[in-house]
Amino acid sequence: MKKLLILVYGAALLFTSATAQNNKHTFALGDSVFLLDGKPFQMISGEMHYPRVPKEAWRQRMKMAKAMGLNTIGTYVFWNLHEPQKGKFDFSGNNDVAAFVKTAQEEGLWVVLRPSPYVCAEWEFGGYPWWLQNEKGLEVRSKESQYLNEYRTYINELGKRLAPLQINHGGNILMIQVENEYGSYGSDKEYLDINRKMFIDAGFDGLLYTCDPTGDVGKGHLDGLLPAVNGTDKPAQIRKLVRENHNGKGPFYVAEWYPAWFDWWGTKHHTVPAEKYTPGLDSVLAAGISINMYMFHGGTTRDFMNGANFNDRNPYEPQISSYDYDAPLDEAGNATHKFMEFRKVIQKYLPAGTVLPDVPLAKPAMKLPPVHFTAVSNLYDVLPKAIKNKTPLSFEELKQAYGFVMYRTILNNASPGILKIEGLRDYAVVMLNGSRAGVLDRRLKQDSMQLNIPAGKVVLDILVENLGRINFGPYLLKNTKGITGKVTLSGNQLENWQMYSLPFNDVAKLNIINRKIYPDHPLIKSGEFNLTEVADTYFDMSNWGKGVVWVNGHNLGRYWSIGPQQTLYVPAEWLNKGKNKVVVLELIKPEQSVLESSDKPILNVLK
Repeated sequence: MKKLLILVYGAALLFTSATAQNNKHTFALGDSVFLLDGKPFQMISGEMHYPRVPKEAWRQRMKMAKAMGLNTIGTYVFWNLHEPQKGKFDFSGNNDVAAFVKTAQEEGLWVVLRPSPYVCAEWEFGGYPWWLQNEKGLEVRSKESQYLNEYRTYINELGKRLAPLQINHGGNILMIQVENEYGSYGSDKEYLDINRKMFIDAGFDGLLYTCDPTGDVGKGHLDGLLPAVNGTDKPAQIRKLVRENHNGKGPFYVAEWYPAWFDWWGTKHHTVPAEKYTPGLDSVLAAGISINMYMFHGGTTRDFMNGANFNDRNPYEPQISSYDYDAPLDEAGNATHKFMEFRKVIQKYLPAGTVLPDVPLAKPAMKLPPVHFTAVSNLYDVLPKAIKNKTPLSFEELKQAYGFVMYRTILNNASPGILKIEGLRDYAVVMLNGSRAGVLDRRLKQDSMQLNIPAGKVVLDILVENLGRINFGPYLLKNTKGITGKVTLSGNQLENWQMYSLPFNDVAKLNIINRKIYPDHPLIKSGEFNLTEVADTYFDMSNWGKGVVWVNGHNLGRYWSIGPQQTLYVPAEWLNKGKNKVVVLELIKPEQSVLESSDKPILNVLK
C-alpha cells in the first residue's frame, strides 16, 4: 500500500505547474484507482464555489488549497446565475466560470466540475432560475418536455465554454458530475440517462459520474457511470457501495465529505472540532480512496442567493449570508486550526522529501472608523411605478426574481380586526399610513396579526421579502414568492392592490436624499468613508435589526439581529483607497445612525 500511495501522489506531483497541463493528459477509471496518464492518481480535492468568492480572490484561495495539500478543486455551476432571464446568458465578472477553471489550471490544480442544473448547495432554488416557475406545467428534475428543453439550452451554453477545458481536450477538468444526489429525490433511470446524453451532446465527452448519500446510491446511480458516495469516510462502506453499483469495481471516490455544516437564521453556528474528522480523513487517504471535502472554503452567499430548507416535519429555514461552514479555510480565506490539522494528515501521504508550500499568514484585517450616514430616505421615496391588480401578484407574476415587493391597498373606515395573509413568502413588514404595525415571519408560521386601524382613509402597505427559495426536497416545485394567496381583514378579502417591485439589483440608481422620515418605517441610508489602505473588514450589525448592506455597489448579503451571524464580511478587493460608499436597507430599527465595524467576524451570537 505504501508503494501504491507513493505512486499515487507521485502522479499528482507530475501536475505541479501550469505548463504541465499545456499538453494533453488522459484520465481513466482503473479497477481500484483513477489513472492519470496511465498511473494511479488520488484526488485530494476541496469544494469552492466561484460566485461565493470575489473573482479577484480566486487565485489566493487556490494557493491556499495547494498549501493544504489539495491537488483538485470541486465546484458546482449555477444555472440561475448564468441565465437570470430566459434566453439571456451571463458569464461575465464573478460568473466567468471558465476563467475560474483556467485560474485553477494556472495554479496547478485539477477541477471536478458539477454543472447539473440542480445543485442544492444552500443556494436559491437549488440553482434553478426563478423564471422556470412561470412556464405552466414545467416540472424540474423530470422528463417533462418544457423542463428538458430549457435544460438542454442551458447545458449547451455551458458546453461551449467548458467542454474545451476537459482533460481529454488539453484542459484540467478531470470529471463531470451528472445530476446531483438524484437518489435523494427520485429513481428514474431513464431521466438520468437523458441527462447523460444531454451532457455528451453538449460536448462533455470525458469521464462522467453520479454522486449520492450512502443510503441513496442505488437509486441515484446510472449504469456505466462511476457512482460516487457522499457523507462517509469509512473505507469498507465506500468500497462496498461503489462495487455493488459498478460491476464489482472501483475506483472509489467520496464526492462530498463534510468536515462541518452550514447555518440558518435563528439557530446556533455549527462548528465541529478538526480532531473529530482527522481520523476519517487519514483512513480514506491511507486506503488510496479519492475525496472531495465539502467545503474546503465556503465564502459568502451574496446577492439574495441563499436558499432555504423546508419539509412537512421542519419549519421554513432560510440560510444565512455567511457560508463560512466552519471549513478549513474561513470566510475570508485564512487558514484555520482545521486547515493545519488536515494539512498534517495529507502530508503523511506525500512521497519522502516532498514539502508542501508554506502556509501564508492570515491576511490583514482592520476596524474602520464609525461610518455616519449623510443621506436617508424612506422606502416610499424610491418606489417605482405601481402594477395594479384586483388580487396580489406573486414575485413570479410580477416578473421579479429576488428582493422585496411592496403591496398596497386603501382601507376606508375599516374596523380593527385580524389581518390574514395566505401564502406569505416569506417575511412581511406591515404598515398603516407609513408606520409599522407589526411583522410576520414564515419561519415562525405567522400569517395573521391584529390591526388597530385609525378612522378614515388608511394606506395599508405590506413589504414582503423573499428570504430564499427552497433548495432541497419535494417543495422545489412549490417555490413562488411574495403574497401567493388572498389577504383578508376580519374575514373579508381585500382587493384593488398596487404592487411596487424592489429588486435592489442596482443601488447606484437609487436616489437617496434626505426626506421627511416616517416613524418605524423601513429606511435606506447611504454614507461614505475614506481609506488610505485597504484590508478585509467586517461590518458589525449587532445593534441593527434586519436588512441588506452594499459597499461600492457590491451586495454583501443580509443581516438579521436574531443571529447567529452578526457581521458581514467586506473583502479588501471591493474596497478603494480613497472614497468608499456604503448603503444600508434597514427594515425594523430605523433609528440606527452609525455603522460600526470589526477586524474579526461574529458568527455565533443568537438573540
